[in-house]
Amino acid sequence: MLESLFIQWAADFKKIAKAIEERVNGKKTIATYSYKDMFTPELSTDLKWQSLNVDGGLVSADVVAMDSPLPLKRRGSFGTATGDIPKLGMKMKMSEKLMSDIDILKSKGVEASVLVAKIFEDTPRCIMGIHEKLEYIALQILSEGVSVIDMDNNTGLGVRIDLNYKDENKFGSEVEWSDVDAKPISDIQRVMQAAKANGDRPGYIRMSDSTFNTFSSNQQVKEFYGFSQNFSGQNVNIPSLNLEQANLVMQKNKLPTIIIVDRIVVNEKNGSRTVLTPWAENKVIFTSEVNVGKLFYGMLAEETRQNKAVTYAKSDTFILLKKWHENEPFAEFTSSQALVIPIPNNIGSIYQLDVEEAQQTEGQTEDDATITIYDDSTVTVANLVNALNDADVKSKPAATIEMTDVQLITLVNKLSNAKEEILKDILEIPVVNAGTDTTSSAATKALLGTATAAGDKTIASLLWSQVSGPNTAGFSAPTALSTNATGLITGTYVFKLTATDSEGTIASDTVSVVATVA
Repeated sequence: MLESLFIQWAADFKKIAKAIEERVNGKKTIATYSYKDMFTPELSTDLKWQSLNVDGGLVSADVVAMDSPLPLKRRGSFGTATGDIPKLGMKMKMSEKLMSDIDILKSKGVEASVLVAKIFEDTPRCIMGIHEKLEYIALQILSEGVSVIDMDNNTGLGVRIDLNYKDENKFGSEVEWSDVDAKPISDIQRVMQAAKANGDRPGYIRMSDSTFNTFSSNQQVKEFYGFSQNFSGQNVNIPSLNLEQANLVMQKNKLPTIIIVDRIVVNEKNGSRTVLTPWAENKVIFTSEVNVGKLFYGMLAEETRQNKAVTYAKSDTFILLKKWHENEPFAEFTSSQALVIPIPNNIGSIYQLDVEEAQQTEGQTEDDATITIYDDSTVTVANLVNALNDADVKSKPAATIEMTDVQLITLVNKLSNAKEEILKDILEIPVVNAGTDTTSSAATKALLGTATAAGDKTIASLLWSQVSGPNTAGFSAPTALSTNATGLITGTYVFKLTATDSEGTIASDTVSVVATVA
């Protein structure tokens, strides 16, 4: 590294870095950074991040008689998750051609401010690049409890941070919000009831703009708004609500304030740019406060071992900027780097609602002894009723054999993810795998599936069938795990393997075959 070719403007380099910091923190930039409100900066001296999960809700004191001992209460407990703070960074290059353009501007006597802007135009890009990545990580990790910077979207190492959101705090919708019969207010109330039962009181919910559009145009939501405005009559035509109107509904019903997340981040790898949406689609997140955690940052080794030939500047406490030049190839470089990561705290008080996760009620055949659930699995109504009433599940209200299939599926959809896993274990649904999606260049394709019965049960029967395709294919052994699909022509086929266990519980899985037959 050699001294910057524009060392005479080094003071301007530092001024620009400071100005960008002020603009970001003052929210005067075109791009806004919600992570600034969500995470409080904290220096980590050991370059580790840590997430605390505190179980320490308030409990009331006891009324005791005079001269009586005070009863001992259980102390709150806490757990931690920890990991290494990753390094973020980017570099930009001013080519020889661009430097020649600057020389031309200088020869024409342009104002110094124009020259400075041209010389240091890479500086704000490098600073904002760090903020963009932090915004991406912050929104992704809050919406899913997991942040994955994979190799497809990152030039350096792939990084995965999993905070292990509690399955007890994850819920699906009673009916998918995209369905006209959805009840979003009821879904939110159900999550709030579960939170209050745990001693939590969420004050805010975040959702994507597309999820909000679905919410604000929902009939139940508009009816609640109509009630709040004292509209009368059943045929009042209420348009989709705006955010202010939607939050009026929430306030009137003592529900959390809605925050809309409308954000994209542009990622570049090997010169190719892609647009990424950091907030997980269909996820609604409940939190007690706007601020949800810490922005852990550390000191880079280079900060205390600076190259005397390099011009340095700091922005926003944790971003280190550098400017230097190289002779081979001849170019001026600007870079930014930071050891920093946003991490939510107290994850046990974060609740997640997946608004498009719901078992389907369509296609149920009422008045028979079976019911379809979980990816075309079929169980007896009696078994499902017993499982829903199990002590570890306890659906509300209790399931009865007189309920319709639709009513029973609705009870399933009201369960938390944790209770649904228990339900599946009780139902003992077979595990079926039809194989990995594949291709074929011939008219015959070998298929190999697996089927495993749950508990002490056994697999009683197997059957391969065709779901779709350009023609009707055949099977050499339709009742065996290993078979050949025959008579294929060019096109895409979907085949299904169905297994029935010794107690009549049915499960299935599909495999896709893209055939190119000469």
